[in-house]
Order: sequence, then structure tokens, then C-alpha cells
Amino acid sequence: MTSGWTRRTASALVAALLCALLCVISLGPAGVGRAGAVPVPTSPSPVFTTPVTDHCPHKVGTPPAVDESEVVAPGSTTPSSLPVPTPAIGGDDLSYCGVVADPAAGPVPPRLTSAGWLIADLDSGHVLAAKDPHGRYRPASTIKVLLALIVLDELDLDATVVPTAEDWSTEGDSCGMGPGGHYTVRDLLTGLVMVSGNDCANALARELGGVETTLEKMNERARELGAADTRAASPSGLDAAGMSSSPYDLALIFRAAMAQETFRELIAKPTFRFPGYPRRPDVPGDKDHPAYDMYSSNRLLVDGYPGMLGGKTGYTDDARKTFVGAAERDGRRILIVQMFGLSVEGDMYSDQAREMFEYGFRTGPDVTVGRLVEPAGDEAAEPPARRAASSSDSHLASSGSDTASPMSVRVLIGLVSALAAVILLLLGLRLFGRR
Repeated sequence: MTSGWTRRTASALVAALLCALLCVISLGPAGVGRAGAVPVPTSPSPVFTTPVTDHCPHKVGTPPAVDESEVVAPGSTTPSSLPVPTPAIGGDDLSYCGVVADPAAGPVPPRLTSAGWLIADLDSGHVLAAKDPHGRYRPASTIKVLLALIVLDELDLDATVVPTAEDWSTEGDSCGMGPGGHYTVRDLLTGLVMVSGNDCANALARELGGVETTLEKMNERARELGAADTRAASPSGLDAAGMSSSPYDLALIFRAAMAQETFRELIAKPTFRFPGYPRRPDVPGDKDHPAYDMYSSNRLLVDGYPGMLGGKTGYTDDARKTFVGAAERDGRRILIVQMFGLSVEGDMYSDQAREMFEYGFRTGPDVTVGRLVEPAGDEAAEPPARRAASSSDSHLASSGSDTASPMSVRVLIGLVSALAAVILLLLGLRLFGRR
């Protein structure tokens, strides 16, 4: 037991364990040592920058505004930040702000420019992978999905809406409403989700009782869905003080909308003939404005991405690009969310969405890093298997650099314990050899 061979073997074991321990420490937030996080493969000569969120910069509030769209009027109060739920809704591992993924599913798409994103199974509610899922970001026009839920609940789709000057003068994207035009709620709802018509959003909010009443209804619905990161501050998604959502919340909202047949029908339309209106006598030389074919702003749908069920785009200077959508393949429906992203040379936002869908479709049905909760009152009816997916002891992966996951802590403790045991064994051998 005291031979040189035995001592050399023990020394080798100590060296190996020390090396393993140093590897765990050096891997830090992006390596396998952090709960087996999936490394993001690098590509040659990248032309993009993925925002770093490991230190949770948007846990409480949205990124700083780049313009004055959220400056409140004199005498008004800036809305306070929304409370941060503890534990995180959908599972403890969704509290991490870096990439959260299962290593068994393979590497996540490498060229995603969004600060926050999420991939989920639309039907089971399993979250398959995410980055900063509860980070607070501005939703831009993706919040129109929440408005659509209220419209579907409260308005008659065949009712006629008389447009106002405020409607057709609304800032941003427009369907082209005008005086003397004849529009139904269905026309406006279609324009709302297809081409993100802010004129339609304004008119629908008026039909729902006005902007303030509509916002109250939208925010109440968000609370019912469990979307605690969401505050609608404008019906259209135009930036306004207090506007907030998250990748997780947009997934909840879109999932609720996709449960409604009418929404599924409208969001799947690549084209729609929007009504026109007669010439305006107050505009010199104006002519009649005939009905026209408008095309969905969802490039994946227009370009014929296989199985595309529909999606809602968004953009403002403060929100950057946002998107939420779903696609189906071989009977499986995948939902994705992108927030605070950009199209860059050689890497369009729609291309990034394609990569996210492909990741979702090749992920096994048992993979989960969290779950999309059911609306308030439906939790008891949730299948036990889905409730189990939120267990904090699951084999999840996170690249959050500021807080180690439970698994990474267990791995580190195990290595340190093994190292201590070998050191004690070596000391014992040395003492024995001195007798």
C-alpha cells in the first residue's frame, strides 16, 4: 500500500480531480458546468451581436428608451415597475436570464439577435428552450394579440364601425381607413393581426369603450393568463410609459389566442381584401380609394414556410423587432417568441425565426425546461405530467452567469467532496508509510 506505484496513482487521481474542478470553474456561465448549458456554436466572421442578459439587466424594467415616446405628460406620474413574481412563473429554471436549454436537445440556434426569446410546444405547454424568458421588453405590435382576445370576447364581428379622423390619423402602420368607408369589426380585426393596422386598433378600442377602458381590459386579461410581466400602455403597441411584456408572457397570450378558431383563421390569412372609401371632398384632387389586397406582415406565412399557422410581428425604435408565431409539422405545433432583436446583413429576423422553429421540431417530446401555465382557474384541470414539468429539481440547463443553477451547485459540491476524499486518502497513505 505504500509503494511508489500507489503514491503515483493517488497523485494522478488528485491531479485529475483538480483539473476537473478547474474546468468547472473556468467554464463559468456558458459552459456545461452551469447546469449543462448548451453552448452556442460560433460562426466565422459574425455580423451580429447577441445581447448579453446573463446578469439580468431587464429583470425589473425594460431597456432604456432611445426616444421620448415614453415621456409622461406634465403633471402625470411615471408608472412604477411591475412586481417580479417569486418563484418564477412556469418553473424555477425560467428565472435564469441567460440561455436555458436541455443539452440533450442539441445546440440552440447560434445567430439569434434577440435579447429575449422562447421556444415552446403549443399543445403541451412545455417550454423547450429560452433566453431571458421573464426579461421585461416592449412588445410593440405583438400586444395586438392581447387586444384581439378582448375583441373576440366582447364585440360582434359583423357589427359596422364608423371610422373617425383620429383613426385614420393614427401614427404608424395603417390599413387605410377613411371617411365614408364601411367596415365591420371582422375587417378591422383582420387588419389588426395581418398588417398591424394602428388605425384598426384605435377604432376597435373605441368600440370597446375607449382607450383607457380597453387597456384595463387588456391588463386584466393578462393577469388572468398569468402574464405578470405584461402591462399594455397602448392598444396598438406604440411605445408608451409603462409598456412591458416578456417572451414568456407573449407565449401565454398567443397560446390563448390560438385556442380560438376565429383567431386561428384570421392569423393564417396571407392576403385579405380590405374595404376602400370614397374620395375626400376636403382633399383637393382626391379620387376614390377602392378596396385593395393587403398582405400579411408575417414573412414566413407569405413566403410559404411549411406548416406556418400564423404569427404577429412588431417594431418600434424602443422595442426593436418582435415576433410571436406558431407552425405545425407531423401533428406537432411549435410556438416561438422573439423580443428586442434586429435583422442584420445575412441574418434576417424571419430567418432567425425559421431556425427557432427547426430547433423546436427536432426536439424530443419529453424535453422541457419549464411550462406555460394555464389561465387562472384552469390549473386544477392541468394534466399531472405537465404540472410535474415545473419541478425545480428537473435536469435543466441554464447559462445564467450571476446565479448558479441547482444542478451546477450539486456538481461543484460533488467534485469538491471527491477531491477532499482523495486528499484524505493520500494523507492516510503517507502517514501509514511513515510507520
